[in-house]
This record gives sequence, structure tokens and C-alpha cells, in this order.
Amino acid sequence: MKRAVLLAAIAIALPCFAQNHNARPVARPTYVTSVRSWHTPVPDRTAPLDDNGRTKLALVALNTQERVELPALSASGGFATRDLDRAAHLLREPSSGNEHPIEPRVLDAIYRIQTHFAAQEIRVISGYRTPASIASARGSQHGRGRAIDVIVPGTTDEDVAKFAREMGYMGVGIYPASGFVHVDVRDRSYFWVDSSGPGGRTRERGVLLDVAAKADREAAARGEKGVAPVTIATDVDALLGGHVAPVAPVQEEDED
Repeated sequence: MKRAVLLAAIAIALPCFAQNHNARPVARPTYVTSVRSWHTPVPDRTAPLDDNGRTKLALVALNTQERVELPALSASGGFATRDLDRAAHLLREPSSGNEHPIEPRVLDAIYRIQTHFAAQEIRVISGYRTPASIASARGSQHGRGRAIDVIVPGTTDEDVAKFAREMGYMGVGIYPASGFVHVDVRDRSYFWVDSSGPGGRTRERGVLLDVAAKADREAAARGEKGVAPVTIATDVDALLGGHVAPVAPVQEEDED
């Protein structure tokens, strides 16, 4: 009797084991699928407004899913110190928690992008990144709080890049394989395309050099100025004593 019951139990279990053994694992979303979802607006969501009906800058960090809504001081941007701090916190490096003050003009640029495209929000791929060394700190706009990698839901990366290039004194990189646009502020515009995928080795090529020069000329004619390059003091003792020795500008590298 016991043997019969045991054989019956095995007979029932074997088909289930075979089914589970042969079952394929549930497929996870591919990166392409993720990029598509990041570019898709949330249905029926519009950009937040302040009490005067002016659009707020809405930033969403995709890595942490944090969101901030920052009231602008004018139609072209401008943000209170408290809101710059809130932005810097959202734009921190997720892996380390390191923060860096954000350059106000890069937030102004992102705000202009949001309002131009009437976007419900700006989705952030990357903000501050801790430089690996002093040398990389000099070259990395992310390491200076001057750069943000963004996605504008409902708008193609190509259109975002095209608009950003027209502002003047901008670094604009488009990453077609990774699916985002790099935006930074600098003393001379530079545009590029990087065909590398996520985590891949940089495959950057400069583009539209004539457009970059024209955008800077037009910005200068409007009375605008670029962000000064980083400088390195030549006399540390004089700097600590409150007397800054002549400084040498660090060559702006065309890195993100």
C-alpha cells in the first residue's frame, strides 16, 4: 500500500518537474525597451506650475526615482539658493552619495529645454560624477557640476540636441546607442556624437563645428558670456594668504 502511494506521488511530480525544468526564465526588459519607456510621457501629466502660472523645472532622477519641482525666478530660469541645493541633492552620484554644487546656468539651460518643448518633466540619467583623479576633474564637466545627461519625454534626442546647440556656450553630446543627450555649459561650444553603448568605451566624434562657432557669436551679440574655464593657481601660499597669484587656465577638454 505504501509503495503504491509512493509510486503515485512520483507519477504526479514528474510532469511538474519536467515542466519546470524545461521552462524558460522570464525575460527581463532590454535596454532598448527601457530607453523607449524613458522617452514616453506619463499620460495626462503636464508640467507643474507655480502660483503665478509659470512652469516649474521638474527633474526626475531615473536612478533613484526622486523628483523635485523648482520654481523659476523668470521666464528664462534663475533659481533660489535653496532650490539650487535641492537640485544638487537630486543630481548627486547615486553610487557614492557624493554631491557637488550645481552651476546655475546649466539648470537655466535645462529649464529652457523643458519650456521650449512643453515637456512634463526632465528625466535625468546622470548629474554629478566623482572624478577619478585631479586630471579627470579638470576635464569632466560632470565633475564640476556643469553637466546633466537628460531625456525629454515626448521629444526625440535629435530635436533636443538641435535646440540645445542654438543656445551658445554649450557642450552638447548625443548618445544614440545609450539614448540620451548630454548638456553642459562652458566657455566655448563643442558638439559631438558618441556611438558607444552603456558602459562602453567612448567613441566620440566632433560635429557641426561651424554651427558651434555661430551659436557662440550670436550669444555674444545678445550680451551673454560663457562659463569661465577652470583655473589652477600657480602659488598655493599666496592663495592661502588671500593674495592670488596669476593663474593659468586649464584647457577645456572635449569630454562629458
